[in-house]
Amino acid sequence: MAAPTVTASLNATSFAPGATMLLTITYGDPDNKALTVTVVVTDAQGNSSAPVKVSAVIDPLTLTVTDTSGRAWTRLSDNGSVAVYRAVA
Repeated sequence: MAAPTVTASLNATSFAPGATMLLTITYGDPDNKALTVTVVVTDAQGNSSAPVKVSAVIDPLTLTVTDTSGRAWTRLSDNGSVAVYRAVA
């Protein structure tokens, strides 16, 4: 089993009090398994609907952001491989 990977970067190297801090996290897990389910509905006369697909990830990663100052980090976006969080310095 491969370990999950993560990199993180802030939008600056230093911040004045009250400044907005943006934290970008890139992450992945080579052991995640993608699953696609296809559904077709057929009535008693044999008429079928168009196929509908839905995707899911088995064993998705969960991100938690904390810092030693106890700031609240707000998630702005997360597409499953890149997440952006915001806090105030």
